[in-house]
Amino acid sequence: MRKSCGERIARYARRPVERYVWAGYAVAAAGFATASDLTTHQVWGWSAGAGYALAALLESRGCRSDRAGRGLRRLLAPRDHGRIRTTPPRSAPGRAARAVAVAGAAVLPLVGLVLAGAGQSEVAVVERSGHLLAVTGSPYVTAPATVADFNPYLPGTAVFGVLPGDPRWWLGGAFVAALAVARPRRVAPLLACPLVALPFAVGGVDLPVAGLMCLGLALAGRGRPGAAGLVLGAAAALKWTAWPALPVALALVAARQGGRPALRCAGVGLGTATAAVLPFALADPTGFLRNVVAFPLGLAATASPAGSPLPGHLLAAHVPGGRVIALALLTAGALLIGASLAVRPPQTVRAAARRLALGLGLATSLMPATRFGYLVYPLLLAALVHEPTHRGHQVTDRSVERIPA
Repeated sequence: MRKSCGERIARYARRPVERYVWAGYAVAAAGFATASDLTTHQVWGWSAGAGYALAALLESRGCRSDRAGRGLRRLLAPRDHGRIRTTPPRSAPGRAARAVAVAGAAVLPLVGLVLAGAGQSEVAVVERSGHLLAVTGSPYVTAPATVADFNPYLPGTAVFGVLPGDPRWWLGGAFVAALAVARPRRVAPLLACPLVALPFAVGGVDLPVAGLMCLGLALAGRGRPGAAGLVLGAAAALKWTAWPALPVALALVAARQGGRPALRCAGVGLGTATAAVLPFALADPTGFLRNVVAFPLGLAATASPAGSPLPGHLLAAHVPGGRVIALALLTAGALLIGASLAVRPPQTVRAAARRLALGLGLATSLMPATRFGYLVYPLLLAALVHEPTHRGHQVTDRSVERIPA
């Protein structure tokens, strides 16, 4: 007999897909540790690989026990007018597998690297910018000569360097807190994903920015334009990559609530970002432009170490005039996304997150100085795209049931 759509979805949902994901992550992490010559990457790769492998083992054992338990429940399940109640409880081995993956890929390498005093260059940049802010009143060196002298982040990032302890505690804490309030679906697999767990452990400046962007869009969708503007303004004070979230959130608020709430969101967001950035830009305009504008765009005399082989970098490195071409394509993409917001503004958080993920994905691909790690932005926004409308609804084993006459 032909199966219904609900029965097909239920059957697919019961397939042991997650164990293969953990196994794939384990192979990728071990390969990453073998190929990289950085100690921080090697530590993360072996720790994460062990965590992913153990998670795959736990998930596999859980799948076998679930299959045996499902058959027993079908035999013993109570019947109610022809309906068989066979919805199983949430798998304990699945929860344990996710916890082990998070511990092995994010928590343990973070603790070990912090105790050893090892981290990526981003950690040193944040620490130095915080020291400069406390001593000189500016997080920038006016005439940077080497890569270590540059600070490509906006002034708000220096606050994490002023706070006591390793900046990664505060960066990771801000990210987890923003994600918890935004409430995307299944936070644990997000934290365990290599694109998130690696920067979380070795030095993730992009994580709090991405978390605040997700939270800002979520608040805009919940009818809180002032809070959304405040959160997005704080994100925009950390890094340029957060600024595209402001027009997307404004379009969402305007489409759902009207012009006045959108103006309130814009006023709070721009006011917060301007108050955090403008004083430092006016105090040292030369240093600000060299560090925050010229260096990330690859226009400074010192080349940026961000050089992942994405289209923008390949154009700039191997094509005559390729840097201009990449910047022109980047500008065209930004204009197209902006035009789409005006012509067809997003009506839901899902649509807004999808539009922003597309724009940031294009920017990551077309920037002359770029890294694969920037893909964490569209990844986290995709979690909002796939957020279920009704959390309480779950597909059961019998989505379509026959009731005898």
